[in-house]
Amino acid sequence: MKIAIVETRPFKDQKPGTSGLRKRVRVFRQPHYLENFVQAIFDTQKDLHGGTLVLGGDGRYHNREAIQVILRMAAANGIARVLVGAGGILSTPAASCVIRKHRAQGGIVLSASHNPGGPDADFGIKYNIANGGPAPESVTGAIHQATLSLSRYHIAEIPHVDIDHLGETRLGEMSVEVIDPVADYETLMESLFDFDRIHALFNSGHFHMRFDAMHAVTGPYAVRILENRLGAEPGTVMRAEPLADFGGGHPDPNLAHAHDLVQQLFGREAPDFGAASDGDGDRNMILGRRFFVTPSDSLAVLAANAHHVPGYRQGIRGIARSMPTSQAADRVAARLGVECFETPTGWKFFGNLLDAGRVTLCGEESFGTSSDHVREKDGLWAVLFWLNLLAVKRQSVEQIVREHWRLYGRNYYTRHDYEAVDSERAEALMKDLGDKLAALKGQRFGDYRVEQADDFAYTDPVDGSRSEHQGLRVLFEGGSRVVFRLSGTGTEGATLRLYVERFEPDPERHNLDTQEALAELIAIAEQIAGIREHTGREKPDVIT
Repeated sequence: MKIAIVETRPFKDQKPGTSGLRKRVRVFRQPHYLENFVQAIFDTQKDLHGGTLVLGGDGRYHNREAIQVILRMAAANGIARVLVGAGGILSTPAASCVIRKHRAQGGIVLSASHNPGGPDADFGIKYNIANGGPAPESVTGAIHQATLSLSRYHIAEIPHVDIDHLGETRLGEMSVEVIDPVADYETLMESLFDFDRIHALFNSGHFHMRFDAMHAVTGPYAVRILENRLGAEPGTVMRAEPLADFGGGHPDPNLAHAHDLVQQLFGREAPDFGAASDGDGDRNMILGRRFFVTPSDSLAVLAANAHHVPGYRQGIRGIARSMPTSQAADRVAARLGVECFETPTGWKFFGNLLDAGRVTLCGEESFGTSSDHVREKDGLWAVLFWLNLLAVKRQSVEQIVREHWRLYGRNYYTRHDYEAVDSERAEALMKDLGDKLAALKGQRFGDYRVEQADDFAYTDPVDGSRSEHQGLRVLFEGGSRVVFRLSGTGTEGATLRLYVERFEPDPERHNLDTQEALAELIAIAEQIAGIREHTGREKPDVIT
């Protein structure tokens, strides 16, 4: 096997964001661009030398080509063994599962998550460490630093590797094992949930669901588990085939982009339960018949009812949520007498808490929920959790959530996304608002008085690391709040996110329209930040 040492030059734009490096496909297809970033991974992650690497992605455009490059580079950089999902397919939670089960030293996941796919759309690459979770900032920082001075990369001159058939191939000293992408994950799910009870629910003749795989990676997982194993009727999984461009759709499981599913669940002949997952399978949306469950409420309901599920029957040790996620889970943690942690956005911030055994369930308002079974958010896991609860409680989704509100109160919550805003204008908004924070304390806006206003910072309780500038918060007396963040998951411009929350303890006031219930706070957020003036936008692109 001949190994080439290719001279290159650094690229200055290879700093990973919230979840890896995401750019347009055309950027990744530049000569040396992908190779430079992969070489920086191999140069900095010494445990991979002589070790095992897990490799796969969500099947988006450029996925298969990138896998061939990475296999050739792995062979040239001393990797002993690569486990690759058949067809290049491996959902993000399944990749975490495989890393952990096979004690791999790390994994490369090729995905831009919920971003669109296709030759003119987005691609992404991220590195997961040996615990199966996204690389922490210390690792991504080292990789970025390596990209800034890279002058050469190593790549083997070998023919195309067959990744479509299960089995083992030798590339010099390296073994490539093409694995069933679903098998290990399915086994893990069966160890956590009562599959027999869920099977009985589907076969009762009185329960029907729809799952929108959005032509993304979760399709094969959902068909295998929901239809083939649990007995959901054929066709339960919509848009099941992963496509390189996601069928021209936007694989983001929210009320706007999962339009067909939402129409069915809010239609006259609506099924009992609906769910969707995203491009790489780590997000979820939960729907009942004519009823939407916010991700924040979903986390709280799962935490409050975890004892009904075999894998969590002994109770949970704690809960972690991202700072913008609603405080509904905090109320459950208080009642259960367990710890609750507020972290920055980004699943990597949950890793230390999970590894230290401080928490069992984690969640983000951006449709991500999971537990200590892997170190990623996990869309299909959340769906199976809800199915297990429905099978045990024999109530509707709406009944379960309203019962939860009666016990804990309701946290009215919304997120407004202003997408592809000019970066300079978005940053000017955040700077101007940041400059105002200190003066806001004690000010009254209508019925609301500011108790605290700050730029959120987080000190990891396990390793003491500190992350600053994680979002601007305006906290009001009584627990209401508005939060402003610039998202790190886009590839062009900036996404400004406004989060608004108000707690309502009175069950008689739990039936308000969310936007009406939060209208005064939304107006206050505009008054404080000047969103229209700074962005030029009259309204958000997406309201969740």
